[in-house]
Amino acid sequence: MLLARSRLALLLLGALLAFLLYLLLPAARRSRPDEGKRGWRAANGTVRTGMAAGEPPVFYREAPAAAVGPGRPDVLFLHGQAFTSKTWEALGTLALLAGEGYRAVAIDLPGYGDSPPVEMVVTAQGRRTFLDHVLQELGMQRPVLVSPSMSGRFALPFLLAHGDRLAGFVPIAPVGTKDYTAEQYQGVQTPTLILYGDRDTRLAPQALQNLQHLPKHRVAVLPSAGHACYLDKPEDFHRALLGFLHQLK
Repeated sequence: MLLARSRLALLLLGALLAFLLYLLLPAARRSRPDEGKRGWRAANGTVRTGMAAGEPPVFYREAPAAAVGPGRPDVLFLHGQAFTSKTWEALGTLALLAGEGYRAVAIDLPGYGDSPPVEMVVTAQGRRTFLDHVLQELGMQRPVLVSPSMSGRFALPFLLAHGDRLAGFVPIAPVGTKDYTAEQYQGVQTPTLILYGDRDTRLAPQALQNLQHLPKHRVAVLPSAGHACYLDKPEDFHRALLGFLHQLK
C-alpha cells in the first residue's frame, strides 16, 4: 500500500511539473526574437544582421523602415578605426532613421567586426571597388554615404569616381582628404554635409580645408564635441543628419 501511494505521489508530482513547463515555455518563446527570421533581434528597435552575399563577404546591420517615405534615399554608414557597425546600432541611429522612413544600413569594413580582411582594400581602387560591391549586394541605389574618420579611405575614392551614384555625402572628419586636389573636388556635384566637433583640432580642420572645395556643401559644427562627435553629442548629430536628409531631393 505504501509503495502504491509513493508511486501515485510521484505521478502527481510529474504531472504538476509537466503542467508548469507547459505554462512557462510559451512565455519563454514569446520573449525571444523571431526564430523564423535569422539574424533579427531587438535593440534600439528591430535591427537585422546578416552577411552580404558574394565576394568579399560583408557583415551588415539594417533597420528597415516600416514604410519608406517617398523620395527618401537609403543611408549607408561606415565607421572609424576604433568602431564597427555596432556603434550605429547602439547609438540608436539606425532605429531613428528607420522611424523617419529611411532604410538605414551599417557595415563592418574589411578586417573589422564580423567582416573578414581582404587584400583588395590595400589600394584606393580596391576600396572603391569594395564599396561598389557593397551597394550592389545590398541593393542600394544612390544612397547617402556617412563616412567618419578612417572610412574616408573608402568613401573618398568612391565619391571622386562615382559621385553621381550618391544622393548625398556626410563626411565626419575623414582621413585622406589631402590626397585629392581642389580641382578634383570641384568636379563633384554630390550634396555634402561636412560635419565635425569643434574640439577636434587635428583631423577636422584639415578635412574642412579640403572638402570645402566641394561645390554643393554645407557645414555643421557640433559644440563641445571631439573627433567622434556623434558619440559626444548624439542628439545634435542626429538633428544635423536628419536636417540634411530632409532637404535632399
